Amino acid sequence: MIARGRGSRYRGAVERSRRLQPWMLVSLAWLGPALLGFITSLGEAHIFGMPMNLAAAFFYSSDWLLYALLTPGVFFLARHWPITRPHLLGRTAIHIALSIIFSALWAGGGTLLKLLFQPNSFQHGVAQFAIGWFVGTLPFGCALYLGMVGVEHAIRYFTEARTREVQMVRLSEQLTTARLSSLKAQLNPHFLFNALNTIAVLMREGDNDGATRVMEQLSDVLRLTLSRNNENEVTLEDELELVREYVEVERARFSDRLRPVFDVAADTLFAAVPSFALQHLVENAIRHGIARRSDAGRIAIAARRDGDMLEVTVKDDGPGIKVGAGDVDGHGLDNTRERLRTLYGTGATLELFSAMGGGTIARLRIPFHELTTPGGGSVSA
Repeated sequence: MIARGRGSRYRGAVERSRRLQPWMLVSLAWLGPALLGFITSLGEAHIFGMPMNLAAAFFYSSDWLLYALLTPGVFFLARHWPITRPHLLGRTAIHIALSIIFSALWAGGGTLLKLLFQPNSFQHGVAQFAIGWFVGTLPFGCALYLGMVGVEHAIRYFTEARTREVQMVRLSEQLTTARLSSLKAQLNPHFLFNALNTIAVLMREGDNDGATRVMEQLSDVLRLTLSRNNENEVTLEDELELVREYVEVERARFSDRLRPVFDVAADTLFAAVPSFALQHLVENAIRHGIARRSDAGRIAIAARRDGDMLEVTVKDDGPGIKVGAGDVDGHGLDNTRERLRTLYGTGATLELFSAMGGGTIARLRIPFHELTTPGGGSVSA
């Protein structure tokens, strides 16, 4: 409840920040120096006994408003060419050049304002005034431009950090839900009843080794489930360890009706996958595929690398699903899909569709990245 409340507050803050763009606040902030410039100009005229010249006062204040007009462009350029690795030196050089252009625009805009408010005050010509303004204010103009770039970077990094915190809260909630769902499946009365009944049958038949093996496998399934605390991602190898133990317990339940086949490329074993995602797909294949068959059934679990993507498929030869029915009732994949969106955005997909010749295929595609260094070769079982 606490995590959900924090997530709601942060999500609300992020939505508000999206409506109010940072450059709007910075542009609005230039009204302060503009007002002070106007007041200062009138104050100096009063102190030195000079006549109040509102046109001159407007000129000395309006040049600050040029910054307000230029701020959206500066923020756009800073966002388009962020000063980050590995382009640190190149992007810095780009922004130094842009700061000079910014100073030239400021000088040109100031010259136009002077033509508007003080058209008769050019003693040495308009062009010479513009050049003099540009040269005289170049260091200040460049520093001001680079300062606004720094402000844009700071605001963006703060916003991204806050967004990541929101995502971590959401991931924590989703991982807890997935972990509890997985544990609930393992503690399902039918699952435990059948597993314990199988153990009892084996013991009555004198197969104590078989009964002991099923008890150990059931214990391993529960241990592996409970041992995962806050890992949003685990290696495919770790996920396969849980899946193999889970399948072995189910094989004891279905006797010779369940035939699992693993075809996993070794270069994918250390790839990161969402915790419990594959186990959930295998659980669905057994529940909605094999359990509905009266004869032997086959589950094929495969993993391969496809360019920058990891593709994991779980195929069963059960009765299949209705094509075009969308998400299938009872398969409970909503939480898995939500976790995929949170972890990978639009870069991951989870599809469920009918297989040719009967059965169902669940295909998971996520961006490929490794948690540890792999060995190599190929693994199949």
